[in-house]
Amino acid sequence: MTDDPLPPLPEDFSTMLAVAAHPDDLEYGAAAAVARWTDQGKTVSYLLLTRGEAGIDTVPPEESGPLREREQRRACAAVGVDDVVFAGLPDGVLQPDVVLRREVARAVRRVRPEVVVAPATRDWGGVPDQADHRALAAVLLDGVRDAGNRWVHRELVDEGLEPFDGVREVVQVFAAEPTHAVDTSATLDRGMASLRAHETYWEVLGGTPEQMLREGAAAVGARQGVASAVLVGRLPLRPQE
Repeated sequence: MTDDPLPPLPEDFSTMLAVAAHPDDLEYGAAAAVARWTDQGKTVSYLLLTRGEAGIDTVPPEESGPLREREQRRACAAVGVDDVVFAGLPDGVLQPDVVLRREVARAVRRVRPEVVVAPATRDWGGVPDQADHRALAAVLLDGVRDAGNRWVHRELVDEGLEPFDGVREVVQVFAAEPTHAVDTSATLDRGMASLRAHETYWEVLGGTPEQMLREGAAAVGARQGVASAVLVGRLPLRPQE
């Protein structure tokens, strides 16, 4: 990858669905971009596949789940998001299967977004990504496409969720091979406030990675000629003009 600036992500959309496996996953870079988009008047909804109940070793899941859900809702409020749905799948054991595809399809049919955004899965310093993240990445595109097929997950129609095939692209934050960038200069602080909203989680872990994220955003921003930015990978689902 060269150090040349990447083109800005096209922002001619009005509705977006953000999907992640756990509370706090979208706060690693995506939240600052979400704040930019809500400031533009776009509607952004969140789907959290789990409540992150297995994420705090010293807190039992029956206590941790509600706690982490509350913190995620506060994190969303910091970036202008009030539509937050928790699918309630079991934390730590997500599988790249039809159950996961159905939850993605259900959310797409409900929100009817033009764009879906999610964290990319990749190795970090040679260490493979967490299992739930890999499971989501493996089925995300299939789940988005399932949303448009009446004959897949037929029970969704019984729930009143008609097929929807209007998603034009999936955007992966921190993609291993980024194609575009998002300027977060004006909204980075709100993205970091969203990260800090997970206060109990970070207290147990001994502190947030805020400084690392700020430094990373500044480095990407320098490449782009702005104060801060995040790199994304764009996966079009429709032919591009």
